[in-house]
Parts: sequence; structure tokens; C-alpha cells
Amino acid sequence: MFMKFKFILIACILSSLNVLSQIKHGLRDELGRHIIPRGFVVNTNDGGGEVFFNSDDYARMVRMGANTQVVRLELGKLSDFSGGQLEPKYLLKLDSLVAMGRNSGIKTVFKMTVYGVDEFKWETFWQNKKNEYNTYIDAWKVIWNRYAEDPSVLGYDVVNEPRKLTMDISYSDLTKQYLIPLYQKIIYESQKINSNKKILFQSIFMNKGEKIDNNQYAEITAPINRENIIFAPHIYQDNIDYIKRNMDRFDKESDMLKAPILIGEWGFPTFATTDTLIEGKLGQLKYRELYIRTAEVFDLMGVGSIKAWFLGNRTMQHFLSGGPSTWSIFSDSTDAGTVERKYITDVISRPFPQSIAGDIQSFLFNHATRTLNLNIKSDNSKGPSKIFIGANRHYPDGFSIIINKDFILYYNPLKNVGLETYRAPIGTNPSDYIWDEKSQKLIILKWPFDKEELNLKIVPGIRNF
Repeated sequence: MFMKFKFILIACILSSLNVLSQIKHGLRDELGRHIIPRGFVVNTNDGGGEVFFNSDDYARMVRMGANTQVVRLELGKLSDFSGGQLEPKYLLKLDSLVAMGRNSGIKTVFKMTVYGVDEFKWETFWQNKKNEYNTYIDAWKVIWNRYAEDPSVLGYDVVNEPRKLTMDISYSDLTKQYLIPLYQKIIYESQKINSNKKILFQSIFMNKGEKIDNNQYAEITAPINRENIIFAPHIYQDNIDYIKRNMDRFDKESDMLKAPILIGEWGFPTFATTDTLIEGKLGQLKYRELYIRTAEVFDLMGVGSIKAWFLGNRTMQHFLSGGPSTWSIFSDSTDAGTVERKYITDVISRPFPQSIAGDIQSFLFNHATRTLNLNIKSDNSKGPSKIFIGANRHYPDGFSIIINKDFILYYNPLKNVGLETYRAPIGTNPSDYIWDEKSQKLIILKWPFDKEELNLKIVPGIRNF
């Protein structure tokens, strides 16, 4: 009897290693480290056709700070909806994206879009007269079963930007009567396959012209009452005065839902003219200011964020009054793209704590001073910590690491000898700090003081104190 209990206990412990337990905000990984997911939406196609990536593209993602990718699924290649069918070659493509992410230290979230079917009508879908819900869930089951035992697959963003359109119903009633019950049904079916995977969810995308505080995403007003859920709102805010107000509303919803926030998509699209226009309403300086303010609000809240899109500029959208626009972060016309829109990518790729052994209490990157300020409570039992620095773009003149004002290391890119020590208190070990040039990360094997509150700063220059 004792041995049976022992085996059950061991099995429970091993199972718990796959759990990324949630806190507000951020997540806990399998070692119990506080992690901040950040990365890019990865498309499998765009208006120009299929999109393909290789390992070099993933190396670039890592060097831009990515530790998470959101892969957009095409419903038409996974389901029996009209015009759709399961395509085995598509599944192999997804396998490739997951593997390249895994090999680069990037977790994967899958997001379902309704692309690829003959005609998807939300009004018909909500009525569910032909068991549309089951057909939709069956498409998800293909993914859930395929990646059930892959720990690099973090979870599933189950319905992308659901709509009301012509239905004669309020957004609140649509949410309570249709959206929340659908989420509960999806979560139930998913967790029968693997209850440890995270379920990400969104609110209703309001009809064109219908906004509240310049926010086109309707408020969720009813709880889901499920475990292992993440609130994944989108924010494409172009009015700098509304960014914090929108995020405060999301924060309120997060409290009610008892779910941490991971921004599933963000970043107002750039216009064709922005690449050449420096100043003005649609100029690069305006975009940089807008993105910096958004990034500051994210960081002060401690939320993770996924930027759309990691793509080249093969196609443009034509739905905004400013003219042709795109979410692509590269301006050249190749699949993955290589020519960065630096006025936004430098903000996207800002320094931040990726995984911390302990609790992140606050962090913020000041773009004006190029200073990352991080406050934590350390816990060395949780393993190594990783901080993305992005020295290649933010600190070409080198950088210094200051912990509690009296432990100081620095990196001189001209010498290329790794981190050097300026000052180290007795009992600390500078060799616990490693600069990984390839991934542009600072790896901390052990904090100098355990179970204590620490302040860490990354500042530009060498011995700049």
C-alpha cells in the first residue's frame, strides 16, 4: 500500500513539472520561475500565399527577445467546414514551426483563425444548428492530440477575434449567452486530453465604428470559472491617451476572470508612407512614441506581449483611412523579411526579464536613458535566471550590470572577453553571471543574495556609475 502511494505521489510530482502555474501577471514555468512571455505572431500564410521560415529566422527572433511564438492556424486546413479538409502536409509544417521554436528556446501557442473555409458566418456559428461547435472542436482536437505531450507547446488561443456582426444582441449578452459557454465547452474537451495546457481566450471584436474609449474589443462581463486559463486581449490602439485606460480595463477583467493577462496581439499597423515619413501624424517619430508608451504600460503591469507579425511586407491591407497598411515588422517583400522597421522593432526588442528564479516585483526599460530597472525577490532553488538585454541594438557601447549598487559587472564589446568585474562584495561569485552573445541574454546561475529583495539595473556604457 505504501509503495502504491509512493508511485502515485511521484507521478503527481512529475505531472506538475509540466504545469505553468499562473500569477498576476506573468506565468510560472516547470521550475517555478517567474516568466514573462514575449515574442511574435507567426503566420503560416498571408495575402501572397504560403509563408515559410527556417532556423535562421528563429535565431533572429531570439536575438529580438522572443521566448514565445503564436502560430496562427487555418481552420480550412484542419476541419470539415465547407471548403475545408484536414491536410497532412499542413500538420508537418506546424511540426516544423514547433520544432524550430523548441530548438531555439521558444514556447509555442497555437491560435485558431477561420481562414480557409468557403464562407464562415459568425451569426450561423453562434446558433450552432448544424453542430458547428463540435466541428470546430474536432479541428482543435487534431492539434490537442498531436502536441499533448510536447512541453514546448504552452497552450491554445481557442477563438480569434469572435464577432457579432448582424446579430440583434448586445455584446454583453452575446458574451454571456454564447461566448462563455463555448469557451467552457472547449476547455472541457481540451482538458480531457491534457489538463496542463493553457487555454487563452479573447473578447468579442466589435463591429466597425463601434468602440469604447477607442477600444474595439468588447468587455467580458461574466466569469469562465475554469483553471489554467489566460486572458489574451488584443490592443491596436493608435491614440496614446487611451493606452493605459484600455489596459486598466483589461486588468479589471483579469481580476474578475481570475486569469493573468498575456497580450495576444499588439501594435497599430504601419502605413506604406510611414517608412519614408519621419514626422507628422503617420510618421516614424509618432509611431515610436506610440509604441514606447504602449511598451511602458505593458512593462509596468508586468504582462507578456506578442507582436504581430514576424513577416516581410509582401502584401498591404486597405481598410484604414490612412491608406495601405501592414502589421509586418519588416519592410522588404520576402516571406520572413530581413529589413527591420527600426522605429518599431527597437521598441519591440527592448530589454526585459525573461525568466527569474524568484518573484518579479517590477520592471521597466527607460528608452530615453537605455536603462532596465528590475526589482525581484530571489529564490535560488528555482534555477538560473535569464534577462534579455539586446546589446547589439541597445548597448553597442557596452553595458554595466549593477545589483544593489555594490555588485557591478560590465561588458566591453571591443575586448570581447565576456563580463568583467568592477566590484564584488565578499561572498559573491562573478562567475555566476554569463553573457550569451548568440542569444543576447544575461544568464544568472545564482543570485548573490538568496530569498532577498534585489534591485538590478542594466545601464549603457562601461563602469557608468
